[in-house]
Amino acid sequence: MSVTDVIESWAAVSDALGLGAPVRDESHYEALLAFVAEAFERFGGNESHPVFGLLSIVADRIREYEERAHPWPPMAPHEFLRQLMAERGIRQSDLPEVGSQSVVSEVLSGKRSLNLRQVKALSERFHLPMEAFVA
Repeated sequence: MSVTDVIESWAAVSDALGLGAPVRDESHYEALLAFVAEAFERFGGNESHPVFGLLSIVADRIREYEERAHPWPPMAPHEFLRQLMAERGIRQSDLPEVGSQSVVSEVLSGKRSLNLRQVKALSERFHLPMEAFVA
């Protein structure tokens, strides 16, 4: 494949997804989220899949837009986790990466802090920076 072929292919992908500039608005943001969800579903998150690099680029654009358009309100990590769970319909038993249901309950009530392993696991699960889960 020549450089010209790569440039033309990239231009087509970039134009189709609007990657030549930051995310424009909420509809562009929603379209990119839908693209990531469908692509991730098709290849199962396999990091060696050819589309994984593209998803990393799209995820960066999504993250930049979210930081600009949807800044996080200051809240405690357990409140933030509770909000994420409510928004996504996740139950305590759906978070084995945090621990048993009783551990999750203690975290959500603020009686127990998240440890580094839990923070890393939640960061990976929700595709958010680790800072979102620390005070």
